[in-house]
Parts: sequence; structure tokens; C-alpha cells
Amino acid sequence: MLKKWLFSLVSLLASVSFAFADVDVNKADQAALDGVKGIGPAKSKAILAERAKGGEFKDWHDFETRIKGIGEKNAVKLSDAGLRVNGQAKTSVRSDTPAVKSNKEKMSK
Repeated sequence: MLKKWLFSLVSLLASVSFAFADVDVNKADQAALDGVKGIGPAKSKAILAERAKGGEFKDWHDFETRIKGIGEKNAVKLSDAGLRVNGQAKTSVRSDTPAVKSNKEKMSK
């Protein structure tokens, strides 16, 4: 009985660890891409089509540029969900992106 319980526990832990595995955009198939939170069937098809057309994505900037609808903020969210480009996570939004001023700031000038 104890052996069955331990085997079940180990199996459960192994399956949970696979659920949080990183998905490399250059190696993943459609099912793996669909498994990333924030990527649906339409976006995964677009990613695969662009990868077939233009080759592997060099880095996050290349990925953002080539895939419509993926900007810096979306890229950070996808990276947080486990998506990788050449094994690299996207850490944050670039600091050289101009900040959007609020209406109050615009009117005070």
C-alpha cells in the first residue's frame, strides 16, 4: 500500500514539473505553444508560419518585430508564462521606451 502511495506521489510531482517547463519558440510545435498562457491557436499558427518563412527567431526583439500583436509588454507576460527565445527569458520592458504622459502632465505645460 505504501509503495503504491509513494509511486502515485512521485508521478504527480513529475507531471507537475512538466507543466511548468519552458517552451522554446524555435523548437516548439503548435501543441507546446498553445500550452503557454497567452498563446492561443491563432497566435501559435502565426508563430509557426513566421518561423517557417523567416527562420528561427534570433532574440526577443526579432520575435516581437516579426509576430504581429506581440509587443514588449506581451513578450514579458509570455516569458513569465514560460516562453523562451533561444533559451532566454525576457526580463523586462526596455528602459529606452518613452513613457506615456498623463492628461494632467500634458495640461500642466
